[in-house]
Amino acid sequence: MKKQTISILALLLLVGCVRENPDNTFQEILDDAWSFRLEENPLFATNVGVHTANDRLPSNSQADMERRAQFWKTILERVDALDVVRMDSQSQINLKIFRRTVEDRIRNFKFKGYLMPLNADSGFHIGLASLPRRVPLQTVEDYENYIARLEEIPSYMDDHIALMREGIERGMTVPQIVLNGYDVTIKTHVVSGAEESVFYGPFLEFPASVPAGEHDRLKTAGRTAVLNGAVKGYRRFLSFFQDEYYPNARQTIGASEFPDGDAYYQYRVNHFTTLDLTPEEVHNIGLGEVERIKQEMMSVIEEVGFEGTFEEFLNFLRTDRRFYAETPEDLLKEASFIAKKMDAQLPSLFNNLPRLPYGVQAVPDHIAPKYTSGRYVGPSKGSTEPGYYWVNTYALDVRPLYNLEALSLHEAVPGHHLQNAIARELEDLPRFRQHLYLSAFGEGWGLYSEWLGLEAGFYTDPYSNFGRLTYEMWRACRLVVDTGIHAFGWTRQEVIDYMAARTALPIHEVTTETDRYISWPGQALAYKMGELKIKELRRHAEEILKEDFDVREFHDVVLGNGSVPLDVLEDQVNFWVERARSR
Repeated sequence: MKKQTISILALLLLVGCVRENPDNTFQEILDDAWSFRLEENPLFATNVGVHTANDRLPSNSQADMERRAQFWKTILERVDALDVVRMDSQSQINLKIFRRTVEDRIRNFKFKGYLMPLNADSGFHIGLASLPRRVPLQTVEDYENYIARLEEIPSYMDDHIALMREGIERGMTVPQIVLNGYDVTIKTHVVSGAEESVFYGPFLEFPASVPAGEHDRLKTAGRTAVLNGAVKGYRRFLSFFQDEYYPNARQTIGASEFPDGDAYYQYRVNHFTTLDLTPEEVHNIGLGEVERIKQEMMSVIEEVGFEGTFEEFLNFLRTDRRFYAETPEDLLKEASFIAKKMDAQLPSLFNNLPRLPYGVQAVPDHIAPKYTSGRYVGPSKGSTEPGYYWVNTYALDVRPLYNLEALSLHEAVPGHHLQNAIARELEDLPRFRQHLYLSAFGEGWGLYSEWLGLEAGFYTDPYSNFGRLTYEMWRACRLVVDTGIHAFGWTRQEVIDYMAARTALPIHEVTTETDRYISWPGQALAYKMGELKIKELRRHAEEILKEDFDVREFHDVVLGNGSVPLDVLEDQVNFWVERARSR
């Protein structure tokens, strides 16, 4: 009997240990956080392939924001109570990344960043316009869910309008100077007929899986939902923007002008670089990079035999028609050719390649005037769509061909498409990491991909190589001007002049980029800081491994764990180096 009692006691102790296992407790926390995100944001849920709320849009009232902040504070308390020492090594890595994301959510609430749900080239209303291509539309139920979402757009707009009104009262608005002409992103969707709206697109042609007998009914309901939902909501937002927001938007441009602005910008620096650096340190790194790249640019000018000053060479590039496409089709064809040429080089640079393909498309007309030269747009999980490399064909006289190789390698392959497509296939990661995007890692990889083109046989034309350098200079200048704007009181014109004097970017693009930095504090720092870290880690690996260094293995290590903070990336690369050295 005594022996049996001891056995039962041992079993109970074993069960208790399992129950208190910090790895298991952490997984419970992750599950709770994931469920909360899906419930709070039905658009996110749809995007990650969870279709339990495809008929809803998120609610974004002030009360929602406060409730979410309290939830994440509770999650942080639970995380801090974990016995980290007893956790396995992979859980410790996941915990480090998860904790950072939770702290970011809490800090964003503290600084009330949600009061500015748009910037110079993006915003909640712009993202919403992609709804028709980001939802499943294969069944009658799918169409009915889509119609229900269209009907919720007025309420969705009202929530954001209320937040932006509070932003006006607190002096937390996008600066007025970057909002000139911005209403085109809203008024495009205020149409007189449903058929003119991008939201009506799914009703123009139905998939074979939707019975023909349902088409007329769905078209009628869709037409009503577009006019009474989407158009009504955008009309309401347009009136608010024109009558209230724009007239009352702040006249200052720096984040330091916000309440507690210096602390807010420091948070943004840490958030976008994932590094513990001050604005002054980032500024000085930028100044050093600008000087280094300038010397390389001067070497190219000497190579082509140009007789004139640096400024005159930049003017030559901006004005000579040989460097510009004649038609949008020409620009898209050239971008497609570059991307396809790089496809052929990928096996020499990577062991692991993803299954998801990508296409090349023009930036949609309704956002093109205020949009960047190009961007990668990935599909929703479970979508039948590929990824897309968007190329801006608006105003061809400001879209130089000498930048196109660098742009294509950044946005398509081996840049964002490859990086994101690989991340989609990493099924052994926690769900929060499968759908995590950290700008320092992602944009750092994009800029590193531009440089990688040198190894892959690109930039043989010196003008194209100058385009690569001007893109690198552009990202180096960002370190200087973003901190200049938000920490050191630079004016908009000072930023434009600084960029125009050091890069071959067209003045139009210099201006739109300047407005982007003004309206999106800190984001522009991610590119160069991330690239510098990846290059630093590669040099370290090459120095240690020497002839045993395999660039394909290095790239697989960098991309093989999805989007991670730069300190975690450093740990992963160092672990690989030590393991490779001991082979």
